[in-house]
Amino acid sequence: MGFAPKGELDLGGKVALVTGGARRVGRAISEALASDGARVAIHYNASEREARELAEELAGKGCPEPAIFRADLRDPVQAEALPGRVVERFGRLDILINSAAVMLRQPFGTVTAEMWDSVLDLNLRAYFLVSQAAAASLRRVGGKIVNISDVAAYEPWPAYLPHSISKAGVEMLTKGLARVLAPEVTVNAVAPGPVLPAEGSSTDELERLVRTVPLGRLGDPGDVTDAIRFFLSCDFVTGTTVVVDGGQLVRARSYVT
Repeated sequence: MGFAPKGELDLGGKVALVTGGARRVGRAISEALASDGARVAIHYNASEREARELAEELAGKGCPEPAIFRADLRDPVQAEALPGRVVERFGRLDILINSAAVMLRQPFGTVTAEMWDSVLDLNLRAYFLVSQAAAASLRRVGGKIVNISDVAAYEPWPAYLPHSISKAGVEMLTKGLARVLAPEVTVNAVAPGPVLPAEGSSTDELERLVRTVPLGRLGDPGDVTDAIRFFLSCDFVTGTTVVVDGGQLVRARSYVT
């Protein structure tokens, strides 16, 4: 995946931390912010190779000072330390994109406490702890937080209840942070739908997925980055979520069971 097309957003001189910024949608976010001039801090946990390759690619395309930061955000100590490490490296933090997450199939009746914690600790608690630790730096510069939610926040997926619950929590977290960090920091969320199918999806699965989308096609990560750019360009929008799903939520029947 190459650079997202450069739009009118100018992030020159700003520092953006993207959690989970080395793979899939997180990678697209890192690329888009870099193309708009931001100095990007790419967070990763297990994806060191992808993170290093992305940093090298961005540097080769003129991104100023891309840097990678490893942290297991399920560990509260590492989650709380991450923003400070970025500030130590760059001297400031202007943008936080909470993107790191996991989506695990966990049918009801099989969910253990450990499985529950694995999802909620990364998908929700880490968003809060990283945001809380970043708050002072963001307040100093009038910064912005964008949380990556999910259409699962709005409907229960029977085999993914911990995931749906975690993303519903991200919705309330976004509203709560927007209130406590105002007026200095805006906090919003993007809830993607079918923008990047699971790796290895069959043709039949993709066709079935397309049939659930009123716009008649799948989206792509660029649709998510467009929504993020909207929030980064606005100073009078906070506590809001943009759903990027091609209208999937207006259907009566969900694709995911």
